[in-house]
Amino acid sequence: MTGRRRVLVVRLDSMGDVLMAGPAVRAVAAQPDTELWFLAGPRGKSAARLLPGIDELRVIGIPWITAVDRPVDAALVAEVNALVAECRPDEAIILTAFHQSPLPMALLLRLAGVPVIRGASVEASAGLLDGRWIPGETFPEDIPEPERNLAIVGLAGYSLPEGDDGRLRVTLPAERPAALDALPEQYLVVHPGAQYPAREYPADHFVDVVRLLTQAGHAVAVTGGDHETELTARVAGSTGIDLGGRLDLGGTAIALAGASVVVVGNTGPAHLAAAVGRPIVSLFSAVVPPERWAPYGVPLELLGDRTAACMGSRATLCPVPGHPCLTSVTPAQVVAAAERLLTRA
Repeated sequence: MTGRRRVLVVRLDSMGDVLMAGPAVRAVAAQPDTELWFLAGPRGKSAARLLPGIDELRVIGIPWITAVDRPVDAALVAEVNALVAECRPDEAIILTAFHQSPLPMALLLRLAGVPVIRGASVEASAGLLDGRWIPGETFPEDIPEPERNLAIVGLAGYSLPEGDDGRLRVTLPAERPAALDALPEQYLVVHPGAQYPAREYPADHFVDVVRLLTQAGHAVAVTGGDHETELTARVAGSTGIDLGGRLDLGGTAIALAGASVVVVGNTGPAHLAAAVGRPIVSLFSAVVPPERWAPYGVPLELLGDRTAACMGSRATLCPVPGHPCLTSVTPAQVVAAAERLLTRA
């Protein structure tokens, strides 16, 4: 034991969700004599490694939060028990989105022996959570996700230190990837991929966006993961700089940090761009509300038909023929939005 009070902060979702927990993590970590352990899921661990304030990171795949190929069984219970035995937290704080319940995780942590467990739940939680914080009653519900997370840790007594503006933040790796040597001093980034098809701007539109930007005299880098190399090569074409599959998350953060503007859909790299303070053209599908999940705390051009029939459906596959909430946005409109942000810089 270190003699410091240990707090286990739990956020088990994807990259963007973990990045939006960053201000709450800093609020907990700022308290004197506090050691912060963070429990992430497999999809969020790379983002958690970039967050300031985390002393120890652990990873467990929880199938009711993100799609992981494992059952809810005794092995899962044993894994949580082992984490608690190693960490021995004085308190756990479970961060969840509005459509999630903290109670299943709270039950596992309670059975493992965590003495104090905090979280926000619309469901009765006696014996599982210490105190009942009700979203929509204890704190407003239609607020940006970083503010929701801050509200939850704030109810537990944690607040940001003086001088912390509450924006997203990451610690950039010290080593710059060699792949970035191809970038000029001034460039824009286009990130065409998204985790779910319902949030994807059409690839053909992205091809035209890159073409129009380069015709206007801008250098354009196209980013994407290992599974998106075919997409990034297509979008970059002969004029863009294809970085698809050549960067890990830290390298992507460095690439985004150097960009004048980032063009991206509602996906994790949008929040990574916000965490490095870049202006963003956000191609935001109507399936989730931008009031909660739009890029936070940076200059923003939000594009997309937010009144489309898919509004608020949380669909992963677009339920409306033609995907009109995003296909209605023309490449020329995307380029005009980027130019407006460049003018404001």
